[in-house]
Amino acid sequence: MDLATFLVQCLNSLQYGLLLFLVASGLTLIFGIMGVINLAHGSFYMIGAYMAYALAPIVGGGFFVTLLAGLVLAVLLGYVLEWAFFSFLYEREHLQQVLMTYGLILVFEELRSIVVGDDVHGVPAPPWLAGSIPLGELMTYPVYRLFISAVCLLLALAMWFVLARTRLGMKIRAGSSNREMVQSLGIDIKFLYRVVFAAGVAVAVLAGMVAAPVSSVYPGMGNQVLIICFVVVVIGGIGSVRGALLAALLIGFVDTFGKVVFPQAAGVLVYVLMALILLWRPHGLFKTG
Repeated sequence: MDLATFLVQCLNSLQYGLLLFLVASGLTLIFGIMGVINLAHGSFYMIGAYMAYALAPIVGGGFFVTLLAGLVLAVLLGYVLEWAFFSFLYEREHLQQVLMTYGLILVFEELRSIVVGDDVHGVPAPPWLAGSIPLGELMTYPVYRLFISAVCLLLALAMWFVLARTRLGMKIRAGSSNREMVQSLGIDIKFLYRVVFAAGVAVAVLAGMVAAPVSSVYPGMGNQVLIICFVVVVIGGIGSVRGALLAALLIGFVDTFGKVVFPQAAGVLVYVLMALILLWRPHGLFKTG
């Protein structure tokens, strides 16, 4: 492997890991802070990808306008779903959470089939991000993939700042530790949880929207990302955003270089990594966010 190829694979690893973090961070917020096992989280990623495909003609094709419209719809979707369904699950057993959220997967897939169909769709990258930068004499790297990495890094910094440096973040962390105490202090924990859930949905939808030009849009795409997102949450530590970031980057490098160096074993390397980390740290890399 020459230097240019190694650099390309490093960039691919970084981009995949950061995109994985973008999806998994919403899951770790919902799973770690609210205590709900949300199997439907991958469907939000799929919804984002289909939004990128369907909203562009409606809003006139502007890339950032499409992203903004998708985020507004995602926040509304998350708020309504938490109010109508997830608010009843906090005191329920995990089996009931799994059954209801699996039912949501079936509902979302059927609605997707009715509204958009079952065909595979392509989403073009915006013209100003459609070029490539040279890496060495023979290889280039797409500018849009660098844009995805930059978006993910900015969002990671924003999430860290909100959770660690703001009053809202303090309330969220307190609510995840002792819900009854937070309620006794006069904080509306129901509204707080709806904000957290809406944010988790919005982050997953954003990940699907920015990934659509790279991965295309196809049925069942959310189911594939769901399992690996749970692996990220478990490795990083349930409820830890910084743990999710580190775990996603580790998985990105192991998966990308595994496909290059050990292609026959690439499918299990991520799970071997998870097993080794859990043997070393059963609670994950970080215990809290």
